[in-house]
Amino acid sequence: MERRDFLKASLIASISAVTPRLALAQSDTLKLGFLFPKSGPAAIFGPSSETSIKLGVSQINAAGGILGRQIEAFTGDAGGAPSDTVQAAQRMWRSNGIVALIGQHDSASRAAVIGSIHGQIPYIFTALSEGGFCQPGLYALGETPQQQLGPVIPYLAKEKRASKWYLVGNDYDWPRKSNDIAKPMIKASGGNIVGEEYLPFSVNNFDTTLSKIRDSGADAVFITLVGSASVGFNRAYASFGLDKQALRLGTLIEENTLAGIGAENSKNLFSSVGYFDALDTPAALAFRTPYYKTFGKDAPVLNTASEGLYEGLLFVKAVFGKAGSTDPKAFAAAAEGASYQGPRGQVTMKGRFVNSNVYLATAEGAAFKIIESFQNVDPGTACTN
Repeated sequence: MERRDFLKASLIASISAVTPRLALAQSDTLKLGFLFPKSGPAAIFGPSSETSIKLGVSQINAAGGILGRQIEAFTGDAGGAPSDTVQAAQRMWRSNGIVALIGQHDSASRAAVIGSIHGQIPYIFTALSEGGFCQPGLYALGETPQQQLGPVIPYLAKEKRASKWYLVGNDYDWPRKSNDIAKPMIKASGGNIVGEEYLPFSVNNFDTTLSKIRDSGADAVFITLVGSASVGFNRAYASFGLDKQALRLGTLIEENTLAGIGAENSKNLFSSVGYFDALDTPAALAFRTPYYKTFGKDAPVLNTASEGLYEGLLFVKAVFGKAGSTDPKAFAAAAEGASYQGPRGQVTMKGRFVNSNVYLATAEGAAFKIIESFQNVDPGTACTN
């Protein structure tokens, strides 16, 4: 994987400033494990993930905890190889005694982790995902491509005349399966695919790909690159002058990625996710306001990745409360139909995935402006067992 991160020094300083354990140990605490990237190309999500977990833990503990027990949180790095993420998960489970695992990381690590714990503790995956997975004990809170693209591709076709799409992403399951879902949506909206390319995480020169995009005549580019790869690509995209030729749509271009891309490189850039820091609904402000009050105006900016971990805590609290127990079988029975009020609004689990509001935003300099909202979008995937 690509290991050069923009803002590397500041990220390391931010991450090293916090301790792995986010709550004081107590004799009868309820132990939860959190996996999120502290290293690698997605490390830009790390600092805000850390602070969002701290906020959620402190709020729940102040309100009496879960099942009358205070939360004790443990964290592991999910920014490296899947085998490293599995070791972090196993350490928290076997050594620290966590009763549930909450993860925000890539799909390769998700598959490896669930294969190692075999449903013996609940595993709540909060990152956006390709959907379609149904392993026992795995519960998905993040948006699927059906949610992020289903209403957005027709909107861009109508409002921005997007019809000639070039698809570019990193070479793993999430980009490939996202594109498989996007293709019929593009066709149904009257468009066609003029190019498709998958890049290893090690690539840091995008000139060849950008030349292909220019020569293809594309008027829209769907980007499923991750973290620093997305930053490098989008910077080079603007330097090629492609921002004048084709709009860009990303489903993992969040606030940290946009900051790395830079205001001068963000023209004609769109993002589709379930949460933005700019979201001003009552539910979003109930999360955003105490976050910045607690950590200050210079706190790591909120984004869809960190917000997901906060929701993971709310989901665990709701299901354990409904089950009246931390037993995994009781959790599985109680998860179906479990509901909570989160920053995205009211969220209810059905078939181990959730409906979600989805927002389309455009970059205005180094900030996002929400231009359209799509309410209660179905995930387009479900588990029946």
